[in-house]
Amino acid sequence: MSEKIYTWLLRFFLPRFYEAYGDAALELLRERSRDEKGFLQRLRLWLDLLADLAISLFREHRFPQPTLIASSERNLDGMPSFHALGSPPPRFTALLLGGGLSLMALGGFPALISHPGNIRSPLTPGEIFAAQAGDFEEEAAGTNEPGQSVTPSGFGMRALPPAAFQHIEFDAAERKRVIGGVISNLKEYYVYPDLAQKMTDMLAAHEKAGEYNSATDRAAFAELLTRQLQDVSHDRHLRVFYSSSKAPEHPPASPRDDAEFRKQVERDNCAFKKVEILPHNLGYVKFNAFAPPAWCGDTAAAAMGFLAHADAIIFDLRDNHGGDPHMVAFIATYLFSHPTHLNDIYNRHDNSTEQYWTLADVPGKRLADKPAYVLTSSETFSGGEEFCYDLKNLKRATLVGETTGGGAHLVDGHRIDDHFGIGVPFARAINPISKKDWEGAGVVPDVNVKAADALAIAEKLAEGRLKSK
Repeated sequence: MSEKIYTWLLRFFLPRFYEAYGDAALELLRERSRDEKGFLQRLRLWLDLLADLAISLFREHRFPQPTLIASSERNLDGMPSFHALGSPPPRFTALLLGGGLSLMALGGFPALISHPGNIRSPLTPGEIFAAQAGDFEEEAAGTNEPGQSVTPSGFGMRALPPAAFQHIEFDAAERKRVIGGVISNLKEYYVYPDLAQKMTDMLAAHEKAGEYNSATDRAAFAELLTRQLQDVSHDRHLRVFYSSSKAPEHPPASPRDDAEFRKQVERDNCAFKKVEILPHNLGYVKFNAFAPPAWCGDTAAAAMGFLAHADAIIFDLRDNHGGDPHMVAFIATYLFSHPTHLNDIYNRHDNSTEQYWTLADVPGKRLADKPAYVLTSSETFSGGEEFCYDLKNLKRATLVGETTGGGAHLVDGHRIDDHFGIGVPFARAINPISKKDWEGAGVVPDVNVKAADALAIAEKLAEGRLKSK
């Protein structure tokens, strides 16, 4: 039926056009009819054909191609010459039909392109890019020990292949699987078993009430679970992750991976940003992480050695987000002349406790008799907070700045499925003096000022103390 209608429409063209192109036009119709099934596809096909017919019909009648006939004369090059002969004007019926078809095509085109099935929503930045450092790695997990918890050096960006974008419906079975994975990991690993039970009961209650049934966006679902878990636990290390790219099974890191990570840390100068002597012979050091001493002990010792002859020391931890507790102990050792118990870490899964003391020996001169000041901000986190908390409880340093972030737990990443994972705190700090930690509350400074003003205030405090001696 479609071919008969199309053949009838083709006859409105000039006979010459129909004879030359009619068969080819019918073959094109047959090919597209085979490929384009369904009502919308067929509608679009006919609108395309009608628009093409309207435009071509008008052009053929308004601007007919001249008929070329060979002449008996020859040009100067000895090649045959041609003369163009005129053609008759278009018929009224052809112009009328062409105009009508044009109006039909123009009227249907906006409705067709605005149909919801023909509009693709733009890809989100999370779909276009993914973090090279790993899908479920926790950022700067504070007092993390190498081989225990995940501590990426940074995040690079790479374009994901189209196969990574699987726009599959987020159904009830997948939501149930994710919630089940979160609950099982909390029960097995979370550092406080009683709090883990409260969180799992909360998730189960929300699920039973059908509050997750409307969730259609996976990334938003991960954020929702994270927010609900943190509302109960007040644990900023606890997090549910989603990645649009398929997550690997996370095999153990190879020596090559460790070597590459070490190169990245060393290229960042082991997170040491500035060491200098300020006016009035005040030593100043700024570092933004506690890198493993096995890799960065020499860098830390060099920084402390540079400050060996200063009259007071200012540690700038306003941008420090944590790291290795062994480096916390390494740097703190310079501030004591005798063995000092700094901190303990309790691991719930192993039911073990590891003590952290100052070291028996460190390179260079110790600064045990120098006044010490530590600059803090709300961004100071995890291992950076341990350094502050240890020295504050030992009354070895004056803290100047803002209350810190409040992350005292060690965290490890666990894979739930190909796209979801969870960072579960599995160990906690126990200060030998307070018998507590700073989780959720942060470390309160001795002198509470804005972070931007902390250095100037610390300099004044140091100058005043030195003058009073």
